[in-house]
Amino acid sequence: MQFLSYLVRGISLGSVYALIALGYTMVYGIAKMLNFAHGDIIMVGGYVVFFTFCQGGMNPWLSMILAIVVCTLLGITIERIAYRPLRGAASLAVLITAIGVSYFLENGAMLLWSSEPKSFTSIVSLPSLNLFGGSLQISAETIVTIVTSLVIMFVLIWFVNNTRPGHAMQAVSEDRGAAQLMGINVNAIISLTFAIGSGLAAIAGALLLSSYPTLVPTTGAMPGIKAFVAAVFGGIGSIPGAFVGGILLGIIENLSKAYISTQLSDAIVFLVLIVVLLVKPSGLLGKKATVKV
Repeated sequence: MQFLSYLVRGISLGSVYALIALGYTMVYGIAKMLNFAHGDIIMVGGYVVFFTFCQGGMNPWLSMILAIVVCTLLGITIERIAYRPLRGAASLAVLITAIGVSYFLENGAMLLWSSEPKSFTSIVSLPSLNLFGGSLQISAETIVTIVTSLVIMFVLIWFVNNTRPGHAMQAVSEDRGAAQLMGINVNAIISLTFAIGSGLAAIAGALLLSSYPTLVPTTGAMPGIKAFVAAVFGGIGSIPGAFVGGILLGIIENLSKAYISTQLSDAIVFLVLIVVLLVKPSGLLGKKATVKV
C-alpha cells in the first residue's frame, strides 16, 4: 500500500512537470527555441496567487484567472522584447538571452518581494479521497492536479488539430518560410504559443505550491529544468510526449526518494535524460527529424 501511495504522489508531481513541459514543447516545436525563463514564470504566477488569494482573500479561482492573465501577458512581453529581435540569430545567442531573462525575473522578484520564504495556502479546499478502508489516502490537491493536467493535454491536442490557429501552428512548425508565404502571421503565432505556455505555467505554479507550500523567488527554477528533462524524455515537440515524460519523471523522482535516496533523486532524474539522449535522442514519442540535402 505504501508503494501505491508513493506512486500516486509521483503521478501528481509528474502532472505538474507535464503542465510545464507542455509549454516547453510547444515553444520548441513552433519557435525552435528553448525558453529557459519558462520556469520563472511559474514563480511569478505563484506570487500573484499568494498576494491575491493567500493574503488578499480573493476567491481562489478568480486569483487563478488573474495569475493566468498576468503570466500570459508576461510571456508575450518576453517574446516581443527579448526573443523576437533574435529571430534570425544563432541559437546560442537565443539560449544565453533566455538564461539572462530567467535571472532577471528571479532577481526582480527578490527586489520586489524579498528572498524570505512565504507560506502558500492551497487553492484546493476539497476533502481527501480514502481508499482500501483508509489505508490509502489521496489528497484533493493530487486529484485536482492529475485531472487538470489530463484535461489540458486533451484540449491542447484538440486545439492544435481542429482550429485555424492550431493548423497555423503546425504550418509554422513544419516550415516557417513557407507558412509566411501562405499568408500566416508567423510573429502572431509564436506570440500565441508563448501566451499558451505561460498561462499553463501559472496553473502549474499554483498547483505545485498547493502541494509544496513554500514560495521563494527561485521556486520555479528546478521544476522548470526537470520539466525540460520531461519534454526531452517524452519527445520534445510532442504534446502527448510532454505529458508522458512528465508523468514518468515524477514517478521516477518520487520512487527514487522513497527507495534509494532523497539526496540522489535529482541526480537520478538527470541520469534519465542522459540515458534517453544516448538510447533514443528523439524521446519516447518523438519523431526523427528528416534533413533534405
